[in-house]
Amino acid sequence: MQVQVHTDDNIQGGESLAQWIQEEATARLGRFREHLTRIEVFLTDTAAGKASVNDKRCRVEARPAGRQPVTVTADADKVADAFTGALEKLMRALDADLGRLKDRHARETIRTQEQTEE
Repeated sequence: MQVQVHTDDNIQGGESLAQWIQEEATARLGRFREHLTRIEVFLTDTAAGKASVNDKRCRVEARPAGRQPVTVTADADKVADAFTGALEKLMRALDADLGRLKDRHARETIRTQEQTEE
């Protein structure tokens, strides 16, 4: 699973922020590792550097193999809070999306990728 971090010019942190995000994403999304090919994290300051409430936005896009991308967004006062909020949303979204691949007894369901493409 590859983790890519993108920031705008108003986000401070540089390489240390990118390293922390990669470690946190890898640790928290580890159980989805076999399904995900790439995670992209986009951090922006919606107030363009001015003081504002909930002005840090984090958009996380997960790319499951053979499925449509899953994207979530979270806003917060701090970059770290926006990122952790987005990760929580992403884990719930991936549970819902990838959970449909198997039924409650861990068997393949009738909702397989091949049948939905026909």
